[in-house]
Amino acid sequence: MGVGMVHEQTTERARNRGVRRLVLAALAAAVVLAGALATAGSSQADLSLAGVPRASCADGDLPETAQQGRVPAADYASGRALQGYRCNTTEVGHHGKTSQLGSGGYKVQRYTDATGRTCAYYDSAMMVGLNLPGLLTGGAGLGVVVLDMTDPARPVKTANLVTPAMLQPHESLLVNGERGLLAAVLGTLGTAPGVLDVYDISQDCRRPRLMSTTLSGVMGHESGFSPDGRTFWTAGAAGFTLTAVDLADPRHPRVLHTKTGVVYHGLRLSDDGRTMYVANIGSPSILTGGLLEGAGLDILDVSDVQDRLPKPAIRTLSRLTWEESSIPQVAEPFTRDGRQYVLEVDEFSDLFGDFSRINSAKSPVGAARIVDVTDPRAPSVVSNVRLEVHDPLLRGEVMGDPGARMIVRSYTGHYCSLPTRDQPRIAACSMIGSGLRLFDLTDLTRPREVGYFNQPGPNGGAALSQPAWDVERRQVWYTDLDEGFFAVGLRGPAAALLP
Repeated sequence: MGVGMVHEQTTERARNRGVRRLVLAALAAAVVLAGALATAGSSQADLSLAGVPRASCADGDLPETAQQGRVPAADYASGRALQGYRCNTTEVGHHGKTSQLGSGGYKVQRYTDATGRTCAYYDSAMMVGLNLPGLLTGGAGLGVVVLDMTDPARPVKTANLVTPAMLQPHESLLVNGERGLLAAVLGTLGTAPGVLDVYDISQDCRRPRLMSTTLSGVMGHESGFSPDGRTFWTAGAAGFTLTAVDLADPRHPRVLHTKTGVVYHGLRLSDDGRTMYVANIGSPSILTGGLLEGAGLDILDVSDVQDRLPKPAIRTLSRLTWEESSIPQVAEPFTRDGRQYVLEVDEFSDLFGDFSRINSAKSPVGAARIVDVTDPRAPSVVSNVRLEVHDPLLRGEVMGDPGARMIVRSYTGHYCSLPTRDQPRIAACSMIGSGLRLFDLTDLTRPREVGYFNQPGPNGGAALSQPAWDVERRQVWYTDLDEGFFAVGLRGPAAALLP
């Protein structure tokens, strides 16, 4: 981001961050920000920060009782919250111990193998060790859970993957459908030594075959896969690295290139693998006294890596920032009528501002947005995708709810996904305390909610996972940290939006 734009976007909260200057100095000494002078952009366009229009629920649904996305204290007191909330959705299947900490994590992936059998894969805990009690009480178990989804009403666990990266993949678990590979890198809330595990699931998705366990990931936290399955990318986040790993031979991964001095999160690539859409957590900035500034979307030219040039360079084409940003998580690419877009989602609230404002009524919540990236050098925000509980004008009222008192159970975003990259009309988002939310994208400038499924436990909802789609069966699969894996059926107007 250009220096002038960084200063233009600096807000009052950034000037109150003096308590972090010692940490900042250490970061600044360790990090050389190669992309700090990249072309910058900003799109505010007076877009509303209020919730999108509510869904119209059908007879027999269990609609929410308060603001969109809210589970109020009164519902906990009366027992209503434990019934859950449904709108144009139904529970098809469930796996994992209900109300058992460590029944779900950050990703749900889906794959159909060469025999036509379909499986689901999900990491079973926010952090390794949290799922240990489940071993004694019938929970999901350790590592990555493999489910045979022949009958989604009765998911059958066929394996727990417990190699190093699968024990704690953090947010890096991904499947590449083109080659039938399952991969993850050992990661933590910050970063970790990048042990990369690669499995072949192409022949029997129920029994993944370990191809390799290597240190080729360099550092771990988040990840990306080129659509052709030849390159697995790892984002080291607090390790300040972006690493490209060649998987032409999954038995022998090799590091192609490591870019340093970046604080990157989720990574997604264009269909040809030559353009990367990066959730940029931000850049250290001594001048403002903030820990990280300029969080947003970076668009990178990674064609040198895709073309396997001997000395590849990664070039920053642009950086986009937006109003009410928190921690950019990932940006999912898609096309509509010949134009290129990404559906970007922010996680949590702003952790890098004033300590006193973390997970408070004053902390910004980025939620999600649609970004036009047709011109990768001049991206622009088209619309916001938010719930009423994300509205800055309402946060003071909702933050006192039992399910909003901890950041991992608050009214914030975490992951979104699309059923297809080509002309999608619906999106699914895990919005932590608000559960699985379904949005109608027919009009990209005016998204609206079309359904939801929220099953909060006694401590509130904790839907953190990237949802997976089973389009043929009109289902979305996701996990809640406590309540486990759900196969959710779509009905009525929600189902009608699927291809």
